[in-house]
Amino acid sequence: MASMITNPVTNANSDRSIRRKKKKKSAAAMSNENHQPSHAKWKSEAQQQIYSSKLIQALSQVSLNNNNTGSSSASALRRGRAVREAADRALAVAAKGRTRWSRAILTSRVKLKFRKQKRCRGSAAATVAAVTGGSRSRKPRFSVSKLRAKSLPTVQRKVEVLGRLVPGCRKQPLPVILEEATDYIAALEMQVRTMSALADLLSGSGAASSSSAPPPTSQ
Repeated sequence: MASMITNPVTNANSDRSIRRKKKKKSAAAMSNENHQPSHAKWKSEAQQQIYSSKLIQALSQVSLNNNNTGSSSASALRRGRAVREAADRALAVAAKGRTRWSRAILTSRVKLKFRKQKRCRGSAAATVAAVTGGSRSRKPRFSVSKLRAKSLPTVQRKVEVLGRLVPGCRKQPLPVILEEATDYIAALEMQVRTMSALADLLSGSGAASSSSAPPPTSQ
């Protein structure tokens, strides 16, 4: 009779031990995911399909915004720049902001907007100064960064160049730059594969539509 009576303290201890085991399993699973190389995911077909869908959405927005533009060379350059920015932004969205380079790409659009506003204010102030004659002759300044770059060792100069090439890694240490560059290069390779496949698909569909068109009738 006594053995059939359950002890509430024992039951509470067993529940706690079960919860601890579940937490340990979830923590171990998360650590295994974190230890996996991040650049390996860019080689998977699933990740390429995710990026393809985001790229098509971004390019459709670019085509809608550029429908009313002219056919001049300047508008063609603007469209090309818009396509490149849309492709990079879709790549950063596919990375989910988990890397420095993806966060830098996502925030660069806001920074560019503020720079344009500041540039407009500066040009307006320069125009006013030119009209009123209040501009002063400025002496040529020496670039301290160029002088410092010449005095740096070769390896350190190459590290700085690599940090400028990878978004968001201009002032980061070498281990961070190497890790971000490895992931960024793998993402760019996947971007090239996706855009090449999309270009082949569009060119194939265009050729098929032109071949299926009826021949012109003679009057």
